[in-house]
Amino acid sequence: MIQVPLSLAVPVVAAFCGGFHFMKPNTAKFAIGQVVKHRKFPFRGIIYDVDPVFANTEAWWQAIPEEARPRKDQPFYHLFAENAETEYLAYVSEQNLMADRSGDPLRHPQADEMFVRAGDGAYKIKSARLN
Repeated sequence: MIQVPLSLAVPVVAAFCGGFHFMKPNTAKFAIGQVVKHRKFPFRGIIYDVDPVFANTEAWWQAIPEEARPRKDQPFYHLFAENAETEYLAYVSEQNLMADRSGDPLRHPQADEMFVRAGDGAYKIKSARLN
């Protein structure tokens, strides 16, 4: 999968109506480097990539109980996630996330590989070093 920085992406969703396709802009609510937490489950994480619409496997989506299954026509976020016990990668729909305003640092080791924590507590993508 090719990673496109969010600032370069032009996310759109095609809607079919009366024989015509209409393009509806789909803007991500959260940004790369932002710390978020899940609305229903006790975990939080830092966003390292964004898909403008669902881009995982159909089997993954079908494995979610139908009553909890998120819509596919919304941004989905890749997180370096953590809970009280462990660190892992998560793929979460926008409807299930909210900003984490705790200011607590993340302990996920991959977050330190990709981001640097600024003096104000915000996470910024590390600059690439060129030889």
